[in-house]
Amino acid sequence: MSRSTTLALVITVALASVAAGLYTSYSTSANAATPTASLSQTQRTALSKLLALDLPDAKGTQQPFSTWKGKVLVVNFWATWCPPCRKEIPAFSALSRKYAGKGVQFVGISIDTAKNVTGFQAKQVVDYPLVIGDPSLVQLTEELGNSAQGLPFTLVIDRSGSISLIKLGELSEQELDRKLAELSKS
Repeated sequence: MSRSTTLALVITVALASVAAGLYTSYSTSANAATPTASLSQTQRTALSKLLALDLPDAKGTQQPFSTWKGKVLVVNFWATWCPPCRKEIPAFSALSRKYAGKGVQFVGISIDTAKNVTGFQAKQVVDYPLVIGDPSLVQLTEELGNSAQGLPFTLVIDRSGSISLIKLGELSEQELDRKLAELSKS
C-alpha cells in the first residue's frame, strides 16, 4: 500500500471515529454511569484486559496499569487528531492535580503515534501519564461499552476495580469532579 493511500485511510478512519463520537455524545444522555454489577460478561472480561495492560509512553517506557491498583482510575481513550479529546485535557489535568493526593490517577491512552503525542505534549502540558495504544484497543473500548468506537471515551474505575462511570464523548469537568469527589471519600 502506498504512503498516500495509507495516509488517506488513516485520515478517513480518524474522521469517521470523530464523527461517530460526536454523534453518539450528542445522542446519548450526559450521564452514563454503569455499576459493575450490571456489566455484561464481555464488559467484565474487557475490564480485566484493560487493567492488565502494560503500554509504552511516548518515550517508550512501559507503564503497567497494575501500578495504579487500589486507586480511583480515570482512563481516557483519546487521539491528537480528535478536537473533543484535546478540549478535555486541560480540565482533566486540573482535576488530576486537584485529586492527586486523594488516591486518584488519570491515564490517557492515545490511539495515535508516539511522535504525535510527543508533539502534542510539547504544546500542551498534561499532568498525567499518556500512553500509546495501537488501533486494536478500539475493539477493547467497544467491549467496554463504546459501541460507536468513537473518541473520546472515558472510564472511571473505583478503588475496588469496578467501573463507576462510562462516557462516550466529551466529559464535562463538573460531572467528573462530582464523581471523583464521591469516589475519593472512600
